[in-house]
Amino acid sequence: MVILPNRDKKISPEEYLISERKSEIRHEYCDGDVYAMVGASRRHNLISSNIVRTLGNQLLERPCNVFSSDMKVKVDEIGKYTYPDIVVACDKEQYEDENEDVLLNPVGIIEILSYSTEAYDRGNKFEHYQHIHSLVEYILVSQYDRKVEKFVRRDDDTWTYTKYCDKNQVVALETVQCELPVSEIYRKVIFEEPARCHGAKSGFDG
Repeated sequence: MVILPNRDKKISPEEYLISERKSEIRHEYCDGDVYAMVGASRRHNLISSNIVRTLGNQLLERPCNVFSSDMKVKVDEIGKYTYPDIVVACDKEQYEDENEDVLLNPVGIIEILSYSTEAYDRGNKFEHYQHIHSLVEYILVSQYDRKVEKFVRRDDDTWTYTKYCDKNQVVALETVQCELPVSEIYRKVIFEEPARCHGAKSGFDG
């Protein structure tokens, strides 16, 4: 993402939401600054559609929903508004207002990595997301290699880490009792080079 030019002063969250709801371009907001979101590639969109379809089919008869990248999420503690690639919410969904376009209590967030956003998604963005107390699972999906990384929050507020690289593996989403086969995540996605990720690893990341 890139910061919008010609912004002479910080704006309030209320001003951001009024402007954003009229805008044809999506923007994130943090601490008075507004950031324009870059467009997604064909591969990114394929992966996103695969994940939404696979999760959505499993959640049809459950009190949970999966949303694609048009749903905003607010990190209330730091006043940040962001657009995750995919969001999962369960039970009583909480929204900032009657527009129901700013979710407050996601249980799972999935980001599809690109060269321009990977450092942010792994670093500051993940740190920001950890302020959302309802969030239990954070998943990073590479669009250049067959690689999925899952972070799960434990009761002591540490995060466990697991990596999936084999097409025969299945990513289990513990919070919603769903399964994401790696083969389905990357259905119709062709890699130009052999995957550089091998095997599955797990560990702890506090």
